[in-house]
Amino acid sequence: MTNRNETSCTIVIFGATGDLAKRKLFPSIYNLFAKGELGPNFAVIGAARRNWSHETLRENVKKSLDESKTEINEDHLDDFLAHFHYISLDVTSKESYQNLNRLINDLEGEFNIPCNRMFYLAMAPQFFGPIASYLKSEGLTNETGWNRLMIEKPFGHDLPSARQLNNEIREAFREDEIYRIDHYLGKEMVQNIEVIRFANAIFEPLWNNRHISNIQITSSETLGVEERGGYYDKSGALRDMVQNHMLQMVALLAMEPPIRLTTEEIRSEKIKALRALRPVSGDQVDEYFVRGQYGPGNVKGNEVPGYRSEPNVDPDSNTETFVAGKLLIDNFRWAGVPFYIRTGKRMAEKSTKIAIQFKEMPMNLYYKTDEDVHPNLLVIHIQPEEGISLILNGEKLDLSGQTTPVKLDYAHTSTDKLNTPEAYEKLLNDAIKGDATNFTHWDEVALSWKYVDEIFNAWQQKKAAQFPNYEAGSLGPKESEHLLAQDGFHWWPLDW
Repeated sequence: MTNRNETSCTIVIFGATGDLAKRKLFPSIYNLFAKGELGPNFAVIGAARRNWSHETLRENVKKSLDESKTEINEDHLDDFLAHFHYISLDVTSKESYQNLNRLINDLEGEFNIPCNRMFYLAMAPQFFGPIASYLKSEGLTNETGWNRLMIEKPFGHDLPSARQLNNEIREAFREDEIYRIDHYLGKEMVQNIEVIRFANAIFEPLWNNRHISNIQITSSETLGVEERGGYYDKSGALRDMVQNHMLQMVALLAMEPPIRLTTEEIRSEKIKALRALRPVSGDQVDEYFVRGQYGPGNVKGNEVPGYRSEPNVDPDSNTETFVAGKLLIDNFRWAGVPFYIRTGKRMAEKSTKIAIQFKEMPMNLYYKTDEDVHPNLLVIHIQPEEGISLILNGEKLDLSGQTTPVKLDYAHTSTDKLNTPEAYEKLLNDAIKGDATNFTHWDEVALSWKYVDEIFNAWQQKKAAQFPNYEAGSLGPKESEHLLAQDGFHWWPLDW
C-alpha cells in the first residue's frame, strides 16, 4: 500500500484556464480521487492570467467533468471541488510567485499536506524556463517534501533550443524531479509492448533479425490541423510526431531486456536503442524519408480543404503533414531489419498500430504462388481500438488444400473499456507516486532531436517539388509505398 505522505500533495496547474486542463487534467484528477489513488490530503491550484475566483474555477472543473462524460458520484463531488483553488498569476512577476507560495502554505496547513509539490506546466513552451527559475528563486521548491515539474511537449524545436531549455530547468530542478510528458507513453497498449515482449516466452526468442523481416509503425489521423494551424505550420509532422511519439515506440520495440523493471534500467535500454539508430545525413534523406502535404479531398464522406487553405497556414507552405521513414538500428539484435514509420493528417483512417512481420519459412511446402502463404504478423493496436492480433496461416475450409490467413484477436477495449485509464490519468498517477518510467529522460530527448534535426535541415534547404502530394482521405503520397517496395515489402492495411 502506498504511503499517504508520499502521494498527498499540492498540484499547481499553470494554464488552468486552457483546453488541456479542461479536457484532460481535471477529469484525470477526479478519476484518481474517485478511485482512492488521491486521498483526502491534496489541493489543486489553478494559475493563469484570467481574473477568476475559486468558485469560477470549481464551476469550470464541474463543467469539464460533465463534458468529458466522466462518471460522477454526486455524494462526494462537493468535497472534491473544495480542494480546488485559483490564483491570478503573471508568470513574469516575482510578486505573483510570492502570492502563490503563500497560498500553497495555507492549503498545506488546511489539508494537512506534507510539503509535496507538483508543478504542471500546461503553458506555451517559451514560459517553461522562466517559470522554473521563479519557482526556485521565490522559494516555492522546498527541501522538506518532494518537488516535481511536469512539462508538456514540445521540449524545444531542435537540439540547441532543447538543450538551452533543459539547462534553464536544471538550474531549478534535478533531472529526477523533471517529468517530460509524452502522452503516448501513457497509453495502455504502448505500455503493453514491454509485457508482450518480456512476459511471453513465445515472442522474446523471436524478437531479433533472425526471425523478424521488418517492423511497421503507423499513426494516422483523419483530422486536419484544425485551430492549430499557426503552431503546426512552424512545426510539421516530423517535429510534432516523429521526434517524440514515433521514436519512443521505436525505442520500446528495439530495446534490450532490462535487468530489472525499474525506471533507471528501462530508460537505460531505451537510450541504448536510440544511440544505435543509424544517422541519416543530408544527402541520404530522400533515400530514407518521404514527406507529404495533404490537398483537398473527401474524408468519411465530407469534402475537406487542403492544408494550404487551413486557417493561419501560409498559402505557399512547405510544411509537411505526412512523414514516412525507414530507420535502421545498428546493433547485434536488429542489424538489417528496417523499422518503417509513417504518420500523417487527413488520412483514410484514425489508427495507431504496430505490425511486426516475421520472416518466411525456408522451403515452405505450401508455397506455390505469391497468394498461397501470408507472412505471420503480430499487430499491436494502440488506438482507437486497443488489443493484439496474431495472423497465422490455416487451411481453407474447402477442398482446395490451400491456405488462408487466420486472425486471432485480443480486444482490450471490449473486455475492460470502462476501467482503462486515460493516458493523462495514468501519467499523473505515476508522477504523484514518483514513477518516471513512462516519462522521457533528457538523454532520450537529446538523441531524438539529434536524429530528427538532420532530416529537418535537409528539407529546409530544399523546397518540396510537389506540395500538396496526397489527397485528404488517402493513405498518403505514393512515394511512401515505394519506400517499402524497394525492399520487397508493403504497408499493411490500417484495418488489419
